[in-house]
Amino acid sequence: MITLFGGLAAVLVLYAIGGFIRNLPPILRAVLAGGIPLIAYFILIVGHWPGLDVVAIHISVFFATALVLLVLSVFRRRGERLHWAPRLLMLFFVGLAVLMGGFLYIANNGLPEPIGQWWLGGNKGPVYSGFSGVVPHTQQAATAISSELSKTHREAALGWNVDISGLDGNASARRVRVRIRNHTGLPVDHVDAELSLHRPGAAQAVLTVPLPELDAGEYGGVLRLPASGRWLAELRLSREGALHYQHTQELVMP
Repeated sequence: MITLFGGLAAVLVLYAIGGFIRNLPPILRAVLAGGIPLIAYFILIVGHWPGLDVVAIHISVFFATALVLLVLSVFRRRGERLHWAPRLLMLFFVGLAVLMGGFLYIANNGLPEPIGQWWLGGNKGPVYSGFSGVVPHTQQAATAISSELSKTHREAALGWNVDISGLDGNASARRVRVRIRNHTGLPVDHVDAELSLHRPGAAQAVLTVPLPELDAGEYGGVLRLPASGRWLAELRLSREGALHYQHTQELVMP
């Protein structure tokens, strides 16, 4: 939301500054006003990919705003009265920008609690309205079912009993504990445990927290959520270089 509306304000400021440059064509003025904030946004998201849908929203909003400003400038220079059709088109783009900003807010944070309770109900319980993300249509996604079955088979063969605590709640810092027992109830040692944090729909992890062994069969660490909204915490347990257990849980921080 900050990058979207901050970039929108930057488009307006850059377009106004371009008006003081003599002999600058209006079309080039609009391209620079929309392109410079977009390039800055691309630099900002290097290493922190927010998802293709979020990037597409930024591209369309920045250049749609520059287009509206270009149309207004052209008609003002000609001294003509603006026809109702361009006015309707500009209102459409303004409404589109507001709508996309609203969708972006809902995707990250969900509906505001009063609106969610009124619109979706929830039987006086918590209402979860955030977007849960998408599954990438890749070759790995095509083999997801067989991979999941293979993982389940390996877990059953190992006979591990995994107990996870500390992920629930609303705090930004959460002390996570993972207890691993085998089928006889004895602790499982020498396990490489790590916890990665993703945004829903994002392929790359925002951060990864190693969980060192604290006691026999017990692993833990502190997970700090970097921002509010919805997150996906993925626990991976490996032994001798082979992944034996994987668990994903949704986290929410107001």
